This record gives sequence, structure tokens and C-alpha cells, in this order.
Amino acid sequence: QVQLVESGGGLVQAGGSMRLSCSASGGTFSSLAMGWFRQSPGKEREFVAAINWSGGWTSHTDSVKGRFTISRDNAKNTIYLQMNSLKPEDTAVYYCAAYSNGYWTTTPAYWGPGTQVTVSS
Repeated sequence: QVQLVESGGGLVQAGGSMRLSCSASGGTFSSLAMGWFRQSPGKEREFVAAINWSGGWTSHTDSVKGRFTISRDNAKNTIYLQMNSLKPEDTAVYYCAAYSNGYWTTTPAYWGPGTQVTVSS
């Protein structure tokens, strides 16, 4: 129903910045809450950030609050994750996700394939 594709990952030096994008298709993007998750080897997938249907409400996990910012452009069917002051601990595969309604809930309904972010020390 909803297809998600992440882009913008890669290698960055600690303290640097990176912007991830997620393009959505196959659904009513502007009506859905969206989110970012990440997973490192040996660790469980964790919530990073979420944004409601309009972009007027966002949530960021404490470890990235003040450094990462989720945003969306409904006209482009795209969400973004601006990552500043990156730390080696941020190294992970980052996944875009779509929820089943317009506001964040516990479990997303759809996932992208992920994009690798590597932060060197």
C-alpha cells in the first residue's frame, strides 16, 4: 500500500551533519504520521523521531533531541531527518516508517528498506 525509500545516508565525521530523506508513494501521504527509527548490529531497533500528518507535532527521542529534527513536505511526499552534531553512537541503519493514521502510535504500519549512516570518530 505504502512504499518508502530512504536516501542521504553515508559516512560523516563526528560533529558533522547529514540530512536523510524518505520518499513515499502508494498511499495518502499527507494523511499519515511518519517516523524515523534506527538499528545498530546487536541492538534492537529504536525510535528516533515522528511527525504527525501536518507537521505541526513532532517527537524526538531524548538521545537526539536538540541535534536531530524531523520535518515533512507533503507536496513532495517526503519526510526528512536533519542530523547535526553527529556522534559515533548515531551510527546505524536508519529506517523510514509510516503509521496507519495521522498521529504517532506505538507501531508503524510500513517500513522502508533503510539507509546506512556511519559516523567516524
